[in-house]
Amino acid sequence: MTQHTDRPPATTPASPAAGPADETDSEALRQLAAAELMAARERTTLLTSAVDDADLVKQHSPLMSPLVWDLAHIANQEELWLLRAVGGRDPMHPEIDPLYDAFEHPRAERPTLPLLTPAEARRYGHEVRGRVLDLVEKVKLPPGGFGGELTGPGSRFAFGMVAQHEVQHDETMLATHQLRSGPAVLSAPPPPAPADVAALPAEVHVPGGPFTMGTSAEPWALDNERPAHAVAVPGFWLDTTPVTNAAYAEFIADGGYDDARLWTADGWAHRQRAGLTAPLFWDWAGGWVRLSFGTAEPVIPNEPVLHVCWYEADAYARWAGRRLPTEAEWEKAARWDPVSGRSRRYPWGDQEWTPERANLGQRHLRPALAGSYPDGAAPCGARQLIGDVWEWTSSDFLPYPGFTAWPYKEYSEVFFGPEYKVLRGGAFGVSPVACRATFRNWDYPIRRQIFAGFRTARSDGHGGPSPRGTTA
Repeated sequence: MTQHTDRPPATTPASPAAGPADETDSEALRQLAAAELMAARERTTLLTSAVDDADLVKQHSPLMSPLVWDLAHIANQEELWLLRAVGGRDPMHPEIDPLYDAFEHPRAERPTLPLLTPAEARRYGHEVRGRVLDLVEKVKLPPGGFGGELTGPGSRFAFGMVAQHEVQHDETMLATHQLRSGPAVLSAPPPPAPADVAALPAEVHVPGGPFTMGTSAEPWALDNERPAHAVAVPGFWLDTTPVTNAAYAEFIADGGYDDARLWTADGWAHRQRAGLTAPLFWDWAGGWVRLSFGTAEPVIPNEPVLHVCWYEADAYARWAGRRLPTEAEWEKAARWDPVSGRSRRYPWGDQEWTPERANLGQRHLRPALAGSYPDGAAPCGARQLIGDVWEWTSSDFLPYPGFTAWPYKEYSEVFFGPEYKVLRGGAFGVSPVACRATFRNWDYPIRRQIFAGFRTARSDGHGGPSPRGTTA
C-alpha cells in the first residue's frame, strides 16, 4: 500500500477548523483503540514470527523492506505519534528515528542501514506498546477528532491513525511473504464458496445522478477521504463481480499481451520492457499454475484475478469492449442507496464488518470465488466491492474539493498527481479498521506485487455485457 504516517512535526501543527463533534463515548473509544491496537499487534507478531531471524533481515525483493524494518518502523511510528505527539513523552531512542523514516530511505537501500536486530526490534515494540496502553488509560479524549490538536481533540484521530498504520504495514508484510522464496510458512482455511453464483447477472446497473462521495463524519477517515461532497455520475453498468482468472486467461489466449492496440502507449512500452505475458506469479505448465505463499497450485478459474498492474487491467477492459470504472463510479456503486438517497458506510449498510460480509483481515490467504458474500452486496447488486482484491480504477489520485492536508502535507498531498492510480475496496489481507467504502489506496500503474485485481464498466448506451463474462 502507499499510505504513510511518518514524520510527525516537531510541534503540533496549526489545525483547521474541527468538523462535527464526535459523539463517541470517551470510555468506549478507549476500549476500541486498545482493541484495534492489540488486534494489529497480534497479526504483526504472526507475520514476523512465522520465519526465522535470517528471513526477517533479508530483503526478498527490492520493492519491499526487510520484515525487520517494518517491525521496528511500526513501533517507531507508534512512539512518535502517540507517546511523543499525544502524550508529550520524551523520545525513547531518538537516534533511530532517521533509520525508520520512510521518506528519507527508499526501500531498496534499507538493508544497508544499521537497523535494529530482530530481538532489539521486538523489545522496542514491546516497550512502546506497554507505554501506549498506559497512555490509552490516562489520556483525555475531548470531543472533536480530525483536524484538532494532537494533544486535545486530535488525539481521538491519532489512535485510529496509528492502528491503521500498523495493519497497513501488516498488509505490506503479507506481500513480502508472497514474494519470499522457500517453503510455505503461512496457512489459513479457504474462503466459503458462493451458493447462487450461477444466477448472478454479468453486470449491474447504477442509475445516473448525484451522490455524496467521501466523508466528513467517519472518525478515523484519512485526509484524502475528506470532505464529503456531491458528485454527479452518469448512469453506467458495472461487472457484478471482479474479473476472474478464467476470463483473464481468455484475454491471454486471444493474444491480449501481443496486441498493441489494446494498450496505452505507456502501457505497451512497459509491457515490452518488463516482458509481461501473464499475471505475476503465473506460469504455464500445460495449464496455468501460480505460486501462492510458497505453494505451487493450479490457477482456480472462478477466483478473481490477482497481481495484475493497472496497464494490464486497462488492456483487458479494452479487449472486452469495456473500460475501468472511475473512482466516483466505483464509490457510487458501493455506497449509494436509491431507496434512502444517501451514501452508506459500506456496501451492506452502516453496520460494522462481520466475516459473513467480506473477505478481510487475513482470515484467508486468497480471494473468495467470484460471487461470494451475498450478505455484503451493494444496493446495486454488485458483490465483493469490499475485500478479496483491491480494484484498479481509471482515476488519478487527486484531492477532493475542499481538501485539507492533516496531520501534515506528506500524509497524502505529496502523492497527488497523474503518476498514481486509485485502487478501491481492499483485499483479503486488509484489516477491517483500514477498510471502508470511502477508503482510497493508490499506487504506480506498473505495480503487481500488491493484491490487486479489477472489474470493468461501460457507460449507458455503450455496448453490452462482455461476452466473456466475469462470474464463470
